[in-house]
Amino acid sequence: MEENKETVGEENKETVGTEINASPKKDAKSGGGFKAFLKKQNITFSAKAYFIDAMSAMANGLFASLLIGTILSTIGTQFGIEFFIEAGNYAKAVAGPAMAAAIAYSLKGSPLVIFSMIAVGGAANTLGGAGGPLAVFFIAIIATEMGKLVSKTTKVDILVTPSVTICTGVGLSMLVAPYIGDAASSVGNIIMWATEQQPLVMGIVVSVVIGIALTLPISSAAICAALGLTGLAGGAAVAGCSAQMVGFAVMSFRENKVGGLFSQGIGTSMLQMGNIIKNPRIWIPPILASAITGPLATCVFGLEMNGAPISSGMGTCGLVGQIGVYTGWLDEAGHCTAGAMDWIGLVLISFVLPGLLTWAFGLLLRKIGWIKEGDLKLEK
Repeated sequence: MEENKETVGEENKETVGTEINASPKKDAKSGGGFKAFLKKQNITFSAKAYFIDAMSAMANGLFASLLIGTILSTIGTQFGIEFFIEAGNYAKAVAGPAMAAAIAYSLKGSPLVIFSMIAVGGAANTLGGAGGPLAVFFIAIIATEMGKLVSKTTKVDILVTPSVTICTGVGLSMLVAPYIGDAASSVGNIIMWATEQQPLVMGIVVSVVIGIALTLPISSAAICAALGLTGLAGGAAVAGCSAQMVGFAVMSFRENKVGGLFSQGIGTSMLQMGNIIKNPRIWIPPILASAITGPLATCVFGLEMNGAPISSGMGTCGLVGQIGVYTGWLDEAGHCTAGAMDWIGLVLISFVLPGLLTWAFGLLLRKIGWIKEGDLKLEK
């Protein structure tokens, strides 16, 4: 019996020793305790997650609140439908919470983190003023990651996670949201002022840059919303985005037919991103088109976006850009103040010129061999 006990004791010592010795090796292999903890909490520091996924999600949140609310209110005002007016007003009122919750969702926050972001988004958007969307963007990312850091680490998660998320987000909103908002507004005001002073040059710059942003896997709508881009600069942005969407739709019609015409023309030109990576030259025609339609919008037609700033970066996606321009034409009584030249300019800048110019440039590039058959084919 004694020999058996001693044998068992020795085996236990060896087992314990093995486990103790194995623990550091395991930690070292996993990259350390803290790295393993971050991985467990689903926290990954990634530029793509923060500046592409989160920004795109923020734009979706804006679309599902401020933008759709503006559209509903406009329809309600034009056709005297009180329900649409009320629904639109309620939707517009929750823009901040919608943006923040969307960002938390894109960063894979737990349900408690996502729901807590409603308060954070409301605080950041309100305290950020005109630049509220940019304040929401940065503060929501930090608050989400802090919420994820403590999520499900205690037995009272239902109290800890919302408390940490909300206190972090609201605290940051009180401390920095006004400054972020002022900075965003200042940049936006500088761009709009410069466009007023130099409509030709800035018409080209804004149209090309925002148009490129629309096709890239980032959100041109979120950028315009964050900067509060309206007025002539907003009109140039509409021109640039429309040139990309309608341009790619028309230029690739021989490859993608009617389906591609609609998926890109009123959907998104981002569908061509894979083809652009394979052959960057296919991007030249719509960029050249935007460089022409932008200054035409600012210098010839005086096209202004005086609706919601997010509409400036939407182009022809769901005709949101055009609806945004239209809402800016309405007076306090809801009557349209646009003249014939305004309507002609909107149609030419948004649809006719982008299609014709991009098609012509594309035809030239096909003839010299820079664009080959199938280069614009969308994957099914």
